[in-house]
Amino acid sequence: MLNTLSGRFLILTVIFVMLAEVLIFVPSVARYREDYLLSRLERAQIASLALLADDMIEEELEDELLRNAEVFNVVLRRDEMRQLMLSSPIPSPIYSTYDIRNAGAFELIRDAMMQLLDREDRVIRVIGAPVWDAGLLIEITMETGGLRRAMVDYGVNILLLSAVISIFTAFLLFLAVRAILVRPIKGVVGYMQSYAAAPEDARRIIQPSAGVTELREAEEALQSMQTELTAALKQKERLAQLGGAVAKISHDLRNILTSAQLFTDRIEMSEDPTVVRLAPKLVNSMTRAINLCESTLAFGKAEEPPPTLSRFLLAEVVADVIDSERLAIGDYDLSFGEDIPAGLTVRADPEQLFRVISNLVRNARQALVATGKPGEISVEAHEADDAWFIHVTDTGPGLPPKAQEHLFTPFQGGIRKGGSGLGLAISSELIRGHGGVLTLHSTGSAGTCFEICLPKGDVVSG
Repeated sequence: MLNTLSGRFLILTVIFVMLAEVLIFVPSVARYREDYLLSRLERAQIASLALLADDMIEEELEDELLRNAEVFNVVLRRDEMRQLMLSSPIPSPIYSTYDIRNAGAFELIRDAMMQLLDREDRVIRVIGAPVWDAGLLIEITMETGGLRRAMVDYGVNILLLSAVISIFTAFLLFLAVRAILVRPIKGVVGYMQSYAAAPEDARRIIQPSAGVTELREAEEALQSMQTELTAALKQKERLAQLGGAVAKISHDLRNILTSAQLFTDRIEMSEDPTVVRLAPKLVNSMTRAINLCESTLAFGKAEEPPPTLSRFLLAEVVADVIDSERLAIGDYDLSFGEDIPAGLTVRADPEQLFRVISNLVRNARQALVATGKPGEISVEAHEADDAWFIHVTDTGPGLPPKAQEHLFTPFQGGIRKGGSGLGLAISSELIRGHGGVLTLHSTGSAGTCFEICLPKGDVVSG
């Protein structure tokens, strides 16, 4: 029970209530001591008045009056005269004198604590103001033994009462905490355990019902997380199914393209100038298509294959991409620009870099065609001391905020309507395989620019 929230709350409540009672105990004992002394002064005054009423009081009656007042002698000051009213032998010298007429709270508390800690029975003098204005002051001499015993009894009663109150209060708070906090928390834990058993079951998602604001916020946060996780799991399942289907399609498509490649080899022997000019590009396209199918088949077993790094002229790869896109646009008013230094060579996988640049240029072309307005796509590259930078820029309408939020996430970062978002996700993965990064450099109404950063150096382990 000590490890539970309600159990610890119960113990802390008892401790704090007892601490509060102890803080009350000190002034309470001081107040009790003051009342005790005042009552002895009042009794002594009554005994003095009895003596004033009859000057011929017998010695036995005087002793009885002093015993009843629990004092040794009484001095009454009336009309500027100090008069010993009652007296008896004092067993020891007077230890201390206490004037309680104008004593402050700190002084009363200090004297009470010293009295409570002093175990010896001493004789003290107490000075106070007579009741009913029966004089200027009254002074008594008394022992401290009875006072201390009365203070101890009073203190014990106070502590026992405090313990009962604290336990009762803690028990009520214990029940309240269990009803307000512990039970709802257990409900949340139950929902989490139930959801963990079958996270794909939407019926197990928590429905917020707590009346406490903080618990309600926790339930709502848990509901949001469970909803997103369930959707992600369903998407993962769909991706797995899609991957299996794509692998089958790629297998058959690879066979078809291989056959087509054989026919393409025959076309290369044609003497038609147009065929001679276009045949190499057709062969390259067929080769890339076959390689893509083989990579797709490998994707079901692992991630994208590691790049095969070699040095090549970047301008040739970019030219192949631009030539392919020019064939795709037909009569649409779209221009292409290339700003690649003639001798710029990069160290990368040419096939994978072709796929990346092709994806970026194709996305830009599709975005411009969708607007129905003329536009321009340009590919620019430059070399820095530690990296090569390639920029693919278009004059399109820019990316919407939703597309920017999940730009490189499969099936969520689609730029155009109906797009899957796989192109950018694959491109980003390919560039990461080179140790580089693909980023959205800028986007807006003036156009969009993607940046490819390819590092020059190899990673050297220390």
